Amino acid sequence: MTEKPPVVIVVDDDPSFRNFLSRLVQTIGLKAVLFTSAEDFLAAPQPDGPACLVLDVQMPGLSGLDLQRQLTERGRPLPIVFTTGHGDIPMTVEAMKAGAIGFLSKPFRNQEMLDAIKEGIARDRQVRQKLDELVELQGRYESLTAREREVFALVTRGDLNKQIALELGTSERTVKAHRAQVVQKMQADSVADLVRMADKLGVSH
Repeated sequence: MTEKPPVVIVVDDDPSFRNFLSRLVQTIGLKAVLFTSAEDFLAAPQPDGPACLVLDVQMPGLSGLDLQRQLTERGRPLPIVFTTGHGDIPMTVEAMKAGAIGFLSKPFRNQEMLDAIKEGIARDRQVRQKLDELVELQGRYESLTAREREVFALVTRGDLNKQIALELGTSERTVKAHRAQVVQKMQADSVADLVRMADKLGVSH
């Protein structure tokens, strides 16, 4: 699947700063999407590709920190580079503890901002890749029959075919057949591979 181009989302109530940042990210081949408020950003569709959010801390209405909290609550926190004209230490600490990439006081060095944005996009790309892999893995797991899922759970628990047959009240030959189906459908190379998949899926018996 082809990745959508990365974007830089700028949320700032200062139009001159938004335009400056849009021109700045163009110098490294990135596109900026501009919003005047946190509310406008929340009302818009979420980006399709990797993104980094450049966010003013203090704005009319929802503050940057409020927006950071809302994104976390929605289960899709984006990498954030905070900017401020008058930041203080407690605010910086709160933002960084909540996972911000950086906290830059205006005026900042252009390269400092670009480096933070590149780090944010790289981080979001990794998150998206892991989510895509998990969705694919869940699809494979859902293709298993109910009995194959039972065998999958018991195999990844470390049970032998003989033990699984006893627990399920079936023959070892049947267990072997189910096990082969599990390995094939899950596209696993080994039992250790199946165990890793079970951990990712949160499957236990």
